[in-house]
Amino acid sequence: MVATPKARERLLQGEAARRTSVPERDPEFGPWLAQASILIVDDEPGMRNFLVRTLGPRCSHIEEAADTDEASRKLDAHHFDVVILDNIMPGKNGVDWLAEQRAIGFFAEAILITAFADLETAIQALRAGAVDFVLKPFRSNQILNSVARCLDRMRLQRENFVLRYELKATSDHILLRDKLIGASRVIGEVRDTIARVAPLPTSVLLTGESGTGKEVAARSLHTLSDRAEKPFVPVNCAAIPADMIETELFGHIKGAFTGAENGREGLFTHAQGGTLFLDEIGEMPLATQSKLLRVIEDRRVRPVGSEREVPVDLRFVFATNADLQKEVGSGRFRADLFYRINVMQIHLPPLRDRGNDVQELADLFMQKLSQQLGMPKVPIDAPVRASLARYPWPGNVRELRNLIERSLILGKFPDDFRGQRAPQASLAGETLDDVERRHILAVLEETGGNRDEAARRLGISRKTIDRKCAVWND
Repeated sequence: MVATPKARERLLQGEAARRTSVPERDPEFGPWLAQASILIVDDEPGMRNFLVRTLGPRCSHIEEAADTDEASRKLDAHHFDVVILDNIMPGKNGVDWLAEQRAIGFFAEAILITAFADLETAIQALRAGAVDFVLKPFRSNQILNSVARCLDRMRLQRENFVLRYELKATSDHILLRDKLIGASRVIGEVRDTIARVAPLPTSVLLTGESGTGKEVAARSLHTLSDRAEKPFVPVNCAAIPADMIETELFGHIKGAFTGAENGREGLFTHAQGGTLFLDEIGEMPLATQSKLLRVIEDRRVRPVGSEREVPVDLRFVFATNADLQKEVGSGRFRADLFYRINVMQIHLPPLRDRGNDVQELADLFMQKLSQQLGMPKVPIDAPVRASLARYPWPGNVRELRNLIERSLILGKFPDDFRGQRAPQASLAGETLDDVERRHILAVLEETGGNRDEAARRLGISRKTIDRKCAVWND
């Protein structure tokens, strides 16, 4: 029976509506299937139709390819979480095509489907990078279970990588990272601004001194956005060696450089669908800055050694404690990148400008850290509170946290904060810069010039001390 033009039109409209409808979560196959993007590569229209009818209503995005050439074009144009690939096709078989794609930068999960089951094919498929092997004919629940396993595997791998990276990148305890504490007007304005911009796709630049809570603000932006269920990936640009930052961010393929025995996704890809937080953006090497600019503009990433650019969908949040305009003037930061990231700027105020927030934070740190360390609380009496209020906090909230932890370990506050000796910061006739300089140098003297230990005690980064000492010629 030949379909009339109107009948064909109705069929096409029905197909388009089915593909663009919002999928419902299917608890039987896990929560991640509804968010998945899937590519089906098979030369048999009947098999493609069966897979589309099975997966289409349950996933976010699905596309078909009748051969490997069409599949390659679709991979160049769109990000896919899972590729379902037939092995026996005209021209090039699925295993050979998959091996080629892995070699040029293809990191999605791949499921091989075939009617010919033999051990050699299975071994070749695993070597080419397939993570599952499904025999034809199969039922709908078999392929749904296979896709669900792939998505769970991918999610666990990425979560594991991000958690390992966070543990390696910072020695801070995970505490109070998800909310901005304080009742002061200035911190209230910051919270209001975050609430307004969080639902938007706009990139955000967070500025402020070291230790003011820029990562806390970035996490708040992520939590209040529509990407909250996707990854939040924090990257400290100052903590990554200059010769490694490109492969950390962009990933690399096997053999891209000496020692690259396996391909690996970069942090951009691990943040797929979520938020990428680039802290200390002013410390990024100039060569990497130009590549970052292209990623921001095109939303495409080229892994080191790869011929293919991988599409990425993520939100950028940047942070710096440096004056980027001065960095642009001195040639250490690209002007075009600065104007690209400086769309929405939020300034995090220093602790000394936040009034009684220091008291609230001190109480909260004392409660939480005493529980973490399993040690009794140290009373915060009136003389200590007066000293907390007078002290300028060059290391801001991070320095306050370190002071509380140190006091818990020692069982008492330092003499300066117990009223037995006037805090150094209270001396008259000095500017705030003078007090900060004297305090940092005093801590350096106490640590025998060990800048890493001084930075830990002050709650600031080593690079901040290096920069200030360079200015002071010390």
